[in-house]
Amino acid sequence: MAKDKQFVTEITPQGEDFSRWYIDVIKKAELMDYSPVRGCIVFRPEGYELWENIQRELDSRFKETGHRNAYFPIFIPESFFQKEKEHVEGFNPELPWVTEAAGEKLEERLAIRPTSETMFGHMYAKWIQSYRDLPLLINQWANVVRWEKRTLPFLRTSEFLWQEGHTAHEDEKDARAETMQMLEIYRDFVEGFLAIPVIVGQKTPSERFAGAVDTFSIEAMMKDGKAVQAGTSHYLGTKFAVAFDIKFLDRENNLQHAHTTSWGVSTRLIGAMIMVHGDDRGLALPPKVAPTQAVMIPIGPAKTRDAVIARVDELYAELKKAGVRVRVDDRSDVSPGWKFNEYEMRGIPLRIELGPRDMENGQIVLVSRISGEKRIIAQDQLVEEVGRMLEQIHQEMFERALNFREENFKAVDTLDEMKTFMEAKRGFVEAGWCGSDACERQVKEETGATSRNIPFEPRQRKSTCLVCGDAATDTVVFARAY
Repeated sequence: MAKDKQFVTEITPQGEDFSRWYIDVIKKAELMDYSPVRGCIVFRPEGYELWENIQRELDSRFKETGHRNAYFPIFIPESFFQKEKEHVEGFNPELPWVTEAAGEKLEERLAIRPTSETMFGHMYAKWIQSYRDLPLLINQWANVVRWEKRTLPFLRTSEFLWQEGHTAHEDEKDARAETMQMLEIYRDFVEGFLAIPVIVGQKTPSERFAGAVDTFSIEAMMKDGKAVQAGTSHYLGTKFAVAFDIKFLDRENNLQHAHTTSWGVSTRLIGAMIMVHGDDRGLALPPKVAPTQAVMIPIGPAKTRDAVIARVDELYAELKKAGVRVRVDDRSDVSPGWKFNEYEMRGIPLRIELGPRDMENGQIVLVSRISGEKRIIAQDQLVEEVGRMLEQIHQEMFERALNFREENFKAVDTLDEMKTFMEAKRGFVEAGWCGSDACERQVKEETGATSRNIPFEPRQRKSTCLVCGDAATDTVVFARAY
């Protein structure tokens, strides 16, 4: 037991230092390692499999709604960014440039992709000629580079992985419908697959995507009370179509500019998932995204070992056939207790134990990573019960995260009330806002919190601005954010 106890103390408790806890967990669970390039990480197999499962599920949903995948170059000519002034101003501080290649200075600098609206715009102008070419629904899985000054693995890195959808439409109605459809896909995915409750709403003008007409987001609360923007969807209007000359002949044979959208989520979802669900024992992975959903551990003395392992292998085959992502740890050089701690730290949702007494009784033991519930069942019920428990674990994880958010969420009327809350307690604040950039700026200056979004379903609609007291145009969620 001494070894087990020492193992657990290698993770800093969340209440002592949440940031240190986060780094301890992702390193100890072998999700990533630091690369020799500042702000960049190496995704180790355990971490990359999380992204593969996210990608696989989202890709299926995109294709069900008519989107197809393509790939565009990582290098973008500088002149492309000059075509949409607001866009280049928004990204310029983060852009890395290629100025020389093959020993020669380039005639035009090339940006390393921070996002691809400009490249898509250039190509769409070539591909779209008629209303018959619309809607054009393309998604790209790619890496992007934004030279961040402050980085945190998964949540904010200089290079990260993501998907970016870019679509073109005949009119505003169709483009806006696309924008909201993708926002809802994100909400449903993050809540239904990652068990993370989110707040859905529209960004304020100061927080919207550079070059967008409207930006919509889903916002999640971490266990330190900070927010993570878990996904965004943008209605771009005709801004990029005008800049890149994306025109088409409409149904009356008139030349029109297309209406475009863009939308994306990234590997920051991995960081958010860790911060929402993890605890002082380590990771806690939602079953639907976990690379390993259940681990089987044979227990008992050496004389019964072969028989127990033989039965474990039979049950393992049944679970695999049923589609459960399961593994067996039959190592004899570490104790069962050490294994229990190991797989709890790695966040595997379900532990399955089988010993000689269980063999005699025709039973097997299931243990939940989340609740610690130990369930003894008949071996012939294993497949059915594993499926039931994995679904229960997902629901428990979502409800715990939702309860935590509700406990750390407050509606306020004044800036002083907001400051008092945020000094005493972590969390989100909902308040009225008059629409003034100056009032929004003052909130940030005095509290460190930014507007996350204007929620579609606020808890309490506020009638006055928390800063100036004038009539509120919107009710806004504020929070400190990653």
